[in-house]
Amino acid sequence: MKTLTIILADGPYISEYAEIAKNIADAALKRYHVNIFLYLDAVHIPRRGQRPAFFADEGGLFADLAERGATIRACSRCAAARGYLAEEDGTRREYHEGIKISSLYDLPDMISESDGVITLCR
Repeated sequence: MKTLTIILADGPYISEYAEIAKNIADAALKRYHVNIFLYLDAVHIPRRGQRPAFFADEGGLFADLAERGATIRACSRCAAARGYLAEEDGTRREYHEGIKISSLYDLPDMISESDGVITLCR
């Protein structure tokens, strides 16, 4: 099976990149394995309990992608700098299930194993 990797750097509700990535991943999951790597402020996307008044709950949208088989990882250094310290297994209680914090060193592996890479950032 082919693999698509999406890299996000913008946090939720700053731009439409998270929703664009969700839509791309949603379509790609029909034919591909999808990796999503959250970098910089994008580590805020999978946080539970976000209730924006005029936007979709992006964390919930990404949780749905994880449930459907997408591999979603957040950069450990970026997450720690923003107050999300991972448990031994990479989970964080503030994060939706199936989304883990991992090393930035996982990103080169994701990229090298991918048939295509999309980066969404400003």
